[in-house]
Amino acid sequence: MTCLLPAEWHPQDAVMLTWPHADSDWASVLPHIEATMLNLATEIGVRQHLLIVCQNWATQTRLNQALTAAGVPTAHQHFSLQPSDDTWARDHGPITVMQNQTPHALNFGFNGWGGKFPAEQDNALNAGLMRQQLLACPMSTHDLILEGGSIETDGRGTLLTTSACLLNPNRNPSWSQAQIEHYLSEHMGIERFLWLHHGYLEGDDTDSHIDTLARFCDEHTIAYVTCDDPEDPHYGPLKQMEAELEAFTTANGDPYRLIPLPMAPALYHPEDHYRLPATYANFLIINGAVIMPTHHDPECDADAVAALKTAFPAHDIIGIDARIVVQQHGSLHCLTMQLPTGTLKL
Repeated sequence: MTCLLPAEWHPQDAVMLTWPHADSDWASVLPHIEATMLNLATEIGVRQHLLIVCQNWATQTRLNQALTAAGVPTAHQHFSLQPSDDTWARDHGPITVMQNQTPHALNFGFNGWGGKFPAEQDNALNAGLMRQQLLACPMSTHDLILEGGSIETDGRGTLLTTSACLLNPNRNPSWSQAQIEHYLSEHMGIERFLWLHHGYLEGDDTDSHIDTLARFCDEHTIAYVTCDDPEDPHYGPLKQMEAELEAFTTANGDPYRLIPLPMAPALYHPEDHYRLPATYANFLIINGAVIMPTHHDPECDADAVAALKTAFPAHDIIGIDARIVVQQHGSLHCLTMQLPTGTLKL
């Protein structure tokens, strides 16, 4: 049996979202995060299907009305009524591989980024999707703690990740690097591992998820966060990360085409005043478009759009103000999980 983890640009059925609610950390800003997520859901839903996990029938009815009014076809709207702890579908949603070119969903463990936050309900969501018969493919459950935001692939058997997260003892303390590599090779078809040992964002509580730092845009191209201000605390670590990326080669032995993304403007928590992990790398690739976070800085946002247009010349580049999302230490990619073609029961 051949197995392969497809790249994010692989054709998709849908994107999964887990909707925020009043019994979560979003309570104090719920109208604001809902407005941003409705914008995100609309941009996705006019192009492909949506699978939205929400708390109750009233929320489903309200979202159906709002999305339909925004131009999202009712046929594109799919809902799962389940309790959740938070909204980060990238890390608790199913990761889909292709087994003999047929989709198979993998349900890895999710422990709230190393036990930092409640995660029991989020960890149960994928099993709920299967019970509700919303997925069109089989799903297997795995003991390994693994978040979707911690891995990037070129769709050809190469995995890009960070040692700070994937080897962190707060995830899988009894697993060695060799054991993790073997497991991902067996269940995802990974043949090459590119480990980044440098690079971080202040305020990040994921232990340096790769999707905040460096992203595959195609099998030859990586977009990554840069910092050109020597006075910024990110300057040194990101320069070291850049050097690591420059040393990586493709499966053919060629250097990667590297596309620098500007350092996002410094954003601070409105109450506690610590720096937040704003990044332009946390973009979502969907069918025909790239949805990228913006941060209300016209010059910096425009530079990031131009960089991603270089990486994705055939895609629409859509900016969505992600500042309210960043307040909870994530961004647009963190809120989403793509479901490749053949995954969702349509």
